[in-house]
Amino acid sequence: MSTLLDENTTGTPSKGLREGAFGNARALACRECGHEVALGPSYACPECFGPLEVAYDFPTVTREEIAAGPRNIWRYKALLPVPDDIEQSPNTEPGFTRLLEAKNLARELGLEKLWVKDDSTNPTNSFKDRVVACALSAARELDAKVFACPSTGNLANAVAAAGARAGIKTVVFIPSNLEKPKQVNSAVFTDHLVAVDGNYDDVNKLASEIAGEEEGWAFVNVNVRPFYAEGSKTLGYEIAEQLGWRLPDQIVIPVASGSQLTKVDKAFKELIALGLVEDKPYKVFGAQATGCSPVSVAYKAGTDAIRPVKPDTIAKSLAIGNPADGIYVLDICRRSGGAVEDITDDEVREAIVLLARTEGIFTETAGGTTVGVLKKLVESGQLDTSLETVVINTGHGLKTLDAVSDRVGAVATIAPSYDAFVASGIL
Repeated sequence: MSTLLDENTTGTPSKGLREGAFGNARALACRECGHEVALGPSYACPECFGPLEVAYDFPTVTREEIAAGPRNIWRYKALLPVPDDIEQSPNTEPGFTRLLEAKNLARELGLEKLWVKDDSTNPTNSFKDRVVACALSAARELDAKVFACPSTGNLANAVAAAGARAGIKTVVFIPSNLEKPKQVNSAVFTDHLVAVDGNYDDVNKLASEIAGEEEGWAFVNVNVRPFYAEGSKTLGYEIAEQLGWRLPDQIVIPVASGSQLTKVDKAFKELIALGLVEDKPYKVFGAQATGCSPVSVAYKAGTDAIRPVKPDTIAKSLAIGNPADGIYVLDICRRSGGAVEDITDDEVREAIVLLARTEGIFTETAGGTTVGVLKKLVESGQLDTSLETVVINTGHGLKTLDAVSDRVGAVATIAPSYDAFVASGIL
């Protein structure tokens, strides 16, 4: 794939790609030094090796134009690195998930106004469908032959499903100890689920090696990562639109690689710059599980040095010991007046049940981590209970049933008679 482009040239691709392949995207820009390279399968700056992200020349975009679009992420296609005819290509069409006012949970936690952005209703029941949809578009435009990823589970599900719908070969790599439901949720879509003996960081290292050796492979979160990551912006766009085109005062976001948090912040800034929402301060909070909390540890230590860790937590979706965007998460949370916090696995389990029994939302362990951290932030006084708050649920609890299976169940086993029911003491 790298032969398609001159990666050291600023501007749009000069060869091998159709006009408008990446919409209003102008180039890939280094997040460290600002150097720009042509749009293509590059993810590291040739000048300083910093991470690349998509830079745009946005046209005028109105709320009315967005509202006239489809009820999925392509309503924001003018703000994404996708062609104008993106809706003509088979994809899983994720997005526009519900923003639920969580009155019962707010009352339980002592918050005045709380919303849950529930991404468990995406096609493969996690937010990863958003990023994969953008990555698939890039893979198509780059004429990739294989659609692939290293994953902690949800991404594997999304890649396998999107690849099946698009008719492209998929290969997904996962840690061999991944939760069984997530393995099944990938294997049902592809014959090429590869379990690797090691943690996610080992799997990611293997994927990077393959991406460097093999032509025609689009690893969604490796060599097409800049395009992939842009999909997370749609969470921010949707929250603002569903709030009536305004930003929340506070938002709590789970942190694995940290990309989701940084892209939601990027989305809010873009909406302000485009005049689609009023410019106002907002606080961003990051959530990690204590068993894999390198960003939270750095935040509490007051340092920018994020020391990689070996994950040991039930929140496997967040089990990235060396988060690529960790330093940017620290910057955003500190700059906005937010924080990064972590909770134990027991607190994750408690939070899963809390959300289920207050709002009827069954979240996976990552969502449990986020809700649990929200609770801890309130209790510690780090989060202002008088401000409007949004918390993100990234996946469905059916994917991590084992996390709470020994905590819930039948309250009694009785004979099929009214007398037995009365005798059970439930009344």
